[in-house]
This record gives sequence, C-alpha cells and structure tokens, in this order.
Amino acid sequence: MILQLKNQELTAPDYKRIFNDMIQMKYPEKREVCKNILNKKELSSLDILHLNEKIFGTEDKETQLFNQSHRSYDKETIIEILKHQKKNKLNNSELARDLKMSRNTITKWKKVFALYPSL
Repeated sequence: MILQLKNQELTAPDYKRIFNDMIQMKYPEKREVCKNILNKKELSSLDILHLNEKIFGTEDKETQLFNQSHRSYDKETIIEILKHQKKNKLNNSELARDLKMSRNTITKWKKVFALYPSL
C-alpha cells in the first residue's frame, strides 16, 4: 500500500468541483455571489478562502485562530498577495489584518520573493 502511494503523484483536490457541488446541493442562493470566482480556470488558495467566506460567512474567534495556524499558501498565491499589497499600497500591518495573518509572515515572504522582479 505504501509503495503504491509513493508512485502516485500528489494532486490538489478539485476545489472548483467541490464548491460547485456544494452550492448546487446546499446553497443555491449563493451561486450569484460566487459566480465570478467559480468561473476562473483555476482557483488559487486565496480564491478558496474567499469562497469559503462567501458561502459560510465569518467564523467565530476560536475557529478563526485554529484555522489561521493551519493555512498554507503556494508560490503563486504568495506572489498574488504581494502584488495585491503593492497595487493597493498597503503596508504589512494592513495586509496582515486583511488576511488575518502575522506581519512577520508577510515580511518573510517579501524577503524570500524579493528575487522576483515582477512584483
């Protein structure tokens, strides 16, 4: 069993399909609100967070703290976040508050991705 798993390529879940099915079955009234994000070819981690918030609303403080420590972002999403910061002229504190994350994380990303001149 373990050998089979090593040979298989790890792929991300098909969030687009998951959210479409969820909206169709349980939340048909939220289809219009989520239409713009679901029409994208691929969903980024940031898109998934936005969809989650639009469908389920805001979380209570305890759930929010738990989820915050279990988030992960891929390279493309981090670059998208940093571009958003630059475009909207946000400082690290403002961006961190918007995304409910640490200012230190944003600072670290900026140092690591300073090699990418496209930001």
